[in-house]
Amino acid sequence: MKLAKIAFAAALLIGSAANCFAADKSPIVVEIESPLASPHPLQGYLRQTTDAGPSPAVILLHSCNGNWQRTDERWGKRITEWGYVTLTVDSLGPRGIDSCHRALKFLVRLPSVDPARVAVLGFARGGATALRAVEHGPFEKTSPNKFGAAIAFYPPCSSFKGYMTAPTLILIGELDDWTPAEECRNMVDGQDAWGISRQERGAPVKLIVYPGAYHAFDAPGPKNPIEGHHLEFNQSATDQSSEALREFLGATIGAKEQLP
Repeated sequence: MKLAKIAFAAALLIGSAANCFAADKSPIVVEIESPLASPHPLQGYLRQTTDAGPSPAVILLHSCNGNWQRTDERWGKRITEWGYVTLTVDSLGPRGIDSCHRALKFLVRLPSVDPARVAVLGFARGGATALRAVEHGPFEKTSPNKFGAAIAFYPPCSSFKGYMTAPTLILIGELDDWTPAEECRNMVDGQDAWGISRQERGAPVKLIVYPGAYHAFDAPGPKNPIEGHHLEFNQSATDQSSEALREFLGATIGAKEQLP
């Protein structure tokens, strides 16, 4: 009888902790894999929703500046408020397509995540990784888990050889002199060196180009050039891209929208 009471009390404590955790949208740092599993173990910021049952999820990949905390604060928090679990990956050290699928493997095991509804979202080089994750080829084919959608903010678009296996959205500034919008237009229309039209083969690819916007248009900060390239925050492009992203996620992996 005493053991039964202890077990009941423990169950109450676990249930209370779970409720508190579910109601808290603050990010927690998680070990995506054991440090013994890889010479370059991954970490990330995980944000949960307050929805009951498995939710759709988004993996976020930062740009070359490596500031995954700012990526989480700028986009992870916002996307969670829309009703999605988010995992912002610290992928600077173990950067690449492999880290993207390792994060997916971790995320789909969470009971709070619907494994059939996970998207990948990246910025600059992280955007290229997001596109590579759904490009038809060896990485996509050999991964047991698949992404349901991909989104890339101002990615380099000149090196893709295959069509996309999941709905894809590319957002870029017309004045971007680091990852030119013209390269993305050519890639989508099949006018690049590989000649594969993403309009006629594979999953649909949508390209949105923002007039007057430069590289990193969604990142508030100084306008000092980096490696000779112009970076500038653009509020209008940021607002429009946020709405485009929200609409795209809703149409592809879906969520019960939770307004702030």
